[in-house]
Amino acid sequence: MSAKLALIPAIARLRDAGVEDPARDARILLAHAMGIGADRLTLHLTDPLQAPAAARFEAAIADRAARRPVSQIIGSRLFYGRRFIVTADTLDPRPETEILIEEALRAPFDTVLDIGTGTGAILLTLLAERPQAQGMGSDLSAAALAVAGRNAGALDLSPRARFQQTSWLEGVSGRFDLIVSNPPYIALAEMAGLEPEVREHEPHLALTDGADGLTAYREITAQAPEHLAPGGRLIFEIGFAQGQAVAWLMADAGLRDIRVIADLAGHDRVVCGCL
Repeated sequence: MSAKLALIPAIARLRDAGVEDPARDARILLAHAMGIGADRLTLHLTDPLQAPAAARFEAAIADRAARRPVSQIIGSRLFYGRRFIVTADTLDPRPETEILIEEALRAPFDTVLDIGTGTGAILLTLLAERPQAQGMGSDLSAAALAVAGRNAGALDLSPRARFQQTSWLEGVSGRFDLIVSNPPYIALAEMAGLEPEVREHEPHLALTDGADGLTAYREITAQAPEHLAPGGRLIFEIGFAQGQAVAWLMADAGLRDIRVIADLAGHDRVVCGCL
């Protein structure tokens, strides 16, 4: 059977499973099974699908039909032009988070702290874009920190990135030019409405605070002024309805020049303020 013929039933299977873009996902998984880049698949669609590749493709399609995220199946995700290792212990880096990256890069910084670093995608992207900078990523999950460390090594950023297992800013020393965070902001009441890819396959510790979704923002904004250098910035990713609430928390903590930034869909996505 050719690779092209193998795609047809796979796409139908994913469509029946409720996958949003079955053709795209089937192509990505087929390319992965064949050991080629997804951008080269078209050149190989007429090739025979060898038995080992066919077995890998079948297993990948079965996983995706069970709504396991593509990034966990292939083990990585592209973010801001770089590939990051992804596991079930981390959130899948999302395109919307690149808005936080763009905001962070609007002003210079030499030191950065990423709270709840997960894969390390935010911290490591900022370090890669600013070669003079050094930074730290904190996370409560030891498993997530292990993934972040692997990503730092893969991107040759280990000399400039360090990691600490802790809750928010507990035990963190020093002051930083920039503090960033994409914390768990989904309210417990909203969890049931999430897509299965998120609800059933991503770590709940990184998704929800088990309350109203604002716990992390309260904790971090209250402590951030003690850890920001003069003129330092605090930048959060937020849920679409949290902009005003998080802006008020920043104001209460004494931050200034507070702005709420929308994503391409017009939803509030990032809040930033300065000390």
